[in-house]
Amino acid sequence: MRDLKGKVAIVTGGNSGIGYASAKQLKEHGATVVITGRSTTKVEKAASELGVIGLVADVKSLSAIDTLVTEISERFGGVDILFVNAGVFSPAPLGGITEALYDEIMDINFKGALFTVEKFLPILHEGASIINLSSINAYTGMPNTAVYAASKAAMNSYTRTAATELAPRKIRVNSINPGPVHTPIFEKTGMPAEQLEGLASSLQERIPLKRFGQAEDIANLVTFLASDEASFITGGEYTIDGGLNINPLLS
Repeated sequence: MRDLKGKVAIVTGGNSGIGYASAKQLKEHGATVVITGRSTTKVEKAASELGVIGLVADVKSLSAIDTLVTEISERFGGVDILFVNAGVFSPAPLGGITEALYDEIMDINFKGALFTVEKFLPILHEGASIINLSSINAYTGMPNTAVYAASKAAMNSYTRTAATELAPRKIRVNSINPGPVHTPIFEKTGMPAEQLEGLASSLQERIPLKRFGQAEDIANLVTFLASDEASFITGGEYTIDGGLNINPLLS
């Protein structure tokens, strides 16, 4: 069993989906867990259910991240695990991309992620683990995801650079690229229910393991990368997609 006792873990966007499942597992393995999110109601509800600390912070706001880091520093002194999970998915076809849409996606998925790490760096302990949530969309060329895919490709590139720069502090930095996963973000595509159901059925048939991922599947890897069992793993990108990308003809 992975022993995370004595470690402090931060999970951004921890009030639902992959963040929620990861916070649950990190706590079960002994970590002191802090989840963050934009909605006071959702953060408080999730924190109560999980038995963790919930703090409201919008990663689009650098001042909000500053406030978060200050509070964490005052409470705990430092951080051992930083799961940069907060993100949005807003599909739009080429020709239908607005500046507002671009700013919303990039401000949260990349700028917010980068500055979350940047602001936490002074209080990350030596040997800490940073885990960035990316997506297979960084590589797949899925229609209507130009901005989202670019934000995740940027995240993976950033992960490699950060892993190199932070190696002298023995801080490990890795990315996770989930495929289709049953989380609330999947339902925020703006598609009618019938169309969404058809898309889900089509995707599932193309996945060699014939099922969607569950948030817990991703949380399993998050917990491993957070642990000392992964102490020689950094700069990696780990795909969890049920084999969807084994054969490009399938995907």
